[in-house]
Amino acid sequence: MIKLLKNLSIYKWIVAAVFGLVFVQSMSDLFLPTLMADIIDKGVVVGDTPYIWEIGGLMLLVSAIGASASVIASYYSSKAAMGLGRDIRRKVFNHVEKFSLQEFDEVGTASLITRTTNDITQVQQVVIMMLRMVISAPIMLVGGVIMAVSKDAKLSLVLVVTMPFLIGSILLILYKGVPMFQTVQKRLDRLNLVLRENLTGIRVIRAFNRESEEKVRLQQANKELTDISIKVNKVMAFMMPVMMLIMNLTVVGIIWFGGIRIDNGGMQIGDLMAYIQYVMQIMFALVMASMMFMMVPRAAVSAKRINEVLDMEPAFRDEGTAKADREHGTLEFDHVTFSYPGAEEPALSDISFTASPGEVTAIIGGTGSGKSTLVHLIPRFYDISGGTIRVNGVDIREASQEEVRSKIGFVPQKAMLFTGTIADNIRFGKQNATQDEIEHAARIAQAEDFISKMKDGYQADIEQGGSNLSGGQKQRLSIARALIRKPDLYIFDDSFSALDFKTDAKLRAALKEETKHATVLLVAQRVSTVVEADRIIVLDKGRMAGIGTHEELLQTNDVYREIALSQLSEEEIA
Repeated sequence: MIKLLKNLSIYKWIVAAVFGLVFVQSMSDLFLPTLMADIIDKGVVVGDTPYIWEIGGLMLLVSAIGASASVIASYYSSKAAMGLGRDIRRKVFNHVEKFSLQEFDEVGTASLITRTTNDITQVQQVVIMMLRMVISAPIMLVGGVIMAVSKDAKLSLVLVVTMPFLIGSILLILYKGVPMFQTVQKRLDRLNLVLRENLTGIRVIRAFNRESEEKVRLQQANKELTDISIKVNKVMAFMMPVMMLIMNLTVVGIIWFGGIRIDNGGMQIGDLMAYIQYVMQIMFALVMASMMFMMVPRAAVSAKRINEVLDMEPAFRDEGTAKADREHGTLEFDHVTFSYPGAEEPALSDISFTASPGEVTAIIGGTGSGKSTLVHLIPRFYDISGGTIRVNGVDIREASQEEVRSKIGFVPQKAMLFTGTIADNIRFGKQNATQDEIEHAARIAQAEDFISKMKDGYQADIEQGGSNLSGGQKQRLSIARALIRKPDLYIFDDSFSALDFKTDAKLRAALKEETKHATVLLVAQRVSTVVEADRIIVLDKGRMAGIGTHEELLQTNDVYREIALSQLSEEEIA
């Protein structure tokens, strides 16, 4: 928590102003009971009306000063806390942007969303309260005790008896409740995960008639969060009644013994009234402190979760600044091995090949053979366990990630589009692209036809995730986004799977001319997509089972021939 609060340093003058204003408010609150005692003892009792008016006016002035200070303090404390939340949220987002896919897999997307939203909100709320109460509560407590003792020291023995009970009950309740706050946040993570899966996977859920089962799963996660929330709130609910009971018993005791003191002539009525006010202020300070103690533990749990993200170092960092342009458009795998964290065996083992500009290198293999894993290593989404990957003749670990990725046009297996227009999504590959460049990329990607039929053409809006487009349309826009970069290396990760054979053939013919000065790496499931490739790499269980042209592999490689026979007839193969 303290680590996050250090971010308040840029708001130090605002925090100082809040502390000053809260001090003024607290002093005015402490001054009012003494003025009230004077009105009663020197005005009401003796019937001095001018004195009542005079002190009453002073009380109004003191109250106005206290109220004004309170309002301004609330404004500035909110400004500082909201600014802190904005800064931490930006800091978390910028840090998460540096993560490799390994960290995303480790923390989980749902948890990262919760930590960036709910957890930071918890910290914001407690900072607002702390800015107001960290000064006010001690002043009211200490000042109230001093003023009460100054009015009547003997009567303060009542406080000596009741205060330990009050503080002890608060500590006991906090001891029971604090451990539950961490469980609340974990249950919230779980609910967020289930809800996110249901919303993003609604088509699959409906297609398999799993709505009732998913409702049960959500209800279970919701019930778990509700149960722990009710449990922690039951514990915390004891706080206020216990405090009010002790507070009221204290007031009864003061009135009882104060009445005896007045009877004996040791105390005046006004002083007793002021004493009661000071005791109420002392109790109120403890109430404020207890409320802060209720919020701080939960905020501390949230702060810990935020710090876990901020303290998490990316699995790899940029280790060099070499320019990835010694050679133009070359890709080399040199005995590359890769294992996922915690995996029993490597996902890829001893992969070696070289691809040059103007060539198409295709990768084919069965499900789980490591095709997508291989292409994910090139933009350095994951770091290799052994060997070397060179782009343009430079080890990708010796160049910055930004430098390496600037040379690559990547089309992922799952076409991902963003909210905005079609032009915005194509321009995502090159921010300063002209309209002519956008249209040219769309034409090569065979997207021009369906774009021209849309109402607003290139300015047509795309809904979240491209839900208003078909799978083939999304794939073509993803390809256009990569083409507009004009990179040295194109990576197509099974990017033609949603296209019909006619569109696939037209697209590959157009790509051949467009990418003749670049290296093309093509992952495919269909043999018909790779037959014309200059080089086909056959993967089997993470290892290279063969490399060569279509004709060579048909003659020499059993794995490739088996894949080809499963898709093509003997006549087509011949």
